[in-house]
Amino acid sequence: MVTDHDQPTAVLRSSRLSGLPDPLISGLIVVLLCVDALITLAVEVLFLPTYLGSVPFPVVALLAAPINVALVYGMESVTDRIGFTFAPIVVWVFGFLVCASRGPGGDVMLGSDGRTLLLFACGVLAPAGYLYYRSNVSR
Repeated sequence: MVTDHDQPTAVLRSSRLSGLPDPLISGLIVVLLCVDALITLAVEVLFLPTYLGSVPFPVVALLAAPINVALVYGMESVTDRIGFTFAPIVVWVFGFLVCASRGPGGDVMLGSDGRTLLLFACGVLAPAGYLYYRSNVSR
């Protein structure tokens, strides 16, 4: 008699889930990825005015691209809908706009300079390009 224990387990599984996880777990993953988008934005905004000597060195703006692509990649494990995978980036952009606006004391966390534009471009264009690629590969 052949049982499940006798079957070879050499089948390698993909890093992606074959089916969608439990709705409670997938909801928790969505919330965690959106909170992670806000946390990474806060770190990027705090370290954006970093200088290397007397030269501005916005390395966190360049790190925003792979981090936000990873957030979108993580959302793909929860849903198959291309539009919904962009949810962490929408939260990131909302946080970016809050940081770019004036606070109650007139303080602005993000200045009107090239570093802020670089942060926005890297934070939005890289995941948008990845989603464009993913939407065209599936056809």
